[in-house]
Amino acid sequence: MAQPPPDPHFVLRGTSAAVHALRFSCGGEEPAVPILFSGSENGFIHVWNLKTHRVDAALDGHGRKSVYWLETMDGKDRLLSQGRDQRICLWDLAEGRTSVTDSVFTENVGFCRSSLLKVAQGRWLMAMAGKALEEVQVLELPSKTSVCTLKPEMGAKLGMPMCLKLWQGSCGSQPLLLAGYEDGSVLLWNLSTGKVLSQLVCHQEPVMSLDFDSEKAKGISGSSEKVLSIWSLNEQQNLQVQKTHRLVNAGISDITIRPDKKILATAGWDHRIRIFGWKKLKPLAVLDYHTATVHSVSFSDHKSPSDRLLAAGAKDHRISIWSIYTQT
Repeated sequence: MAQPPPDPHFVLRGTSAAVHALRFSCGGEEPAVPILFSGSENGFIHVWNLKTHRVDAALDGHGRKSVYWLETMDGKDRLLSQGRDQRICLWDLAEGRTSVTDSVFTENVGFCRSSLLKVAQGRWLMAMAGKALEEVQVLELPSKTSVCTLKPEMGAKLGMPMCLKLWQGSCGSQPLLLAGYEDGSVLLWNLSTGKVLSQLVCHQEPVMSLDFDSEKAKGISGSSEKVLSIWSLNEQQNLQVQKTHRLVNAGISDITIRPDKKILATAGWDHRIRIFGWKKLKPLAVLDYHTATVHSVSFSDHKSPSDRLLAAGAKDHRISIWSIYTQT
């Protein structure tokens, strides 16, 4: 008989608004305190101390407009945040500072989360939805130099980019971009030529979220419909649908594969977090705690597997923290 799903390990309250973005920073050496960053609809970013379960700092840099993407750059002292004010901010949080040291004006009115990839020591690529409807802009950081603008061919009718994932096969290989669009397509872009390598219709509805496992060359996407699509990339760099998994309820806000590639989590419009085995997409657990749409799911980057956590942020203003499937 299956075990009943667990309760949250603990719950973080106090954002006073829906939570749209989460990012852990737990990989530091002792006595570094494990941190969770959360981004809220009211424009605040909260820095949660995971030992005390309290807020260490509240960052206000997006003019009270919703924060919907967070990413760290080499540890917890440098944070990127993206808001509905069309800005991506770079924060300096070292030694107790809470200042925005740089920002990028995206000129994009959508809510496509950006993507960051470290390509060398002190050098990153950042992909973001561009100014024109179907465009994706790729910049190098920290220089903010434009690398390329990715525009679909005339008449492609993809609609807006909805989700982005920069990745690199192996060290030294060309960085590539996976992008999910409003028409349900996933495209693989070559950044050096600015051309599409492959295109696949994965959903009937807009692609809301995707994640990709570069080791297995396999990805997963969710949309506003009842289907998870699992697809792979062959040697010729063609995307192919491997299988689909039908969900009980429609709508996936976020999908994330755990860094060890053993399990994945989905954030559902049905208020639930679902856990699957990544190898065969076997349903493992349904975590039922939230009372409204779950917007974001994130796995922690703890070095020790037994410390690993899953965080979920929801419209009910709460962040649930779970300790599940921690044995390797």
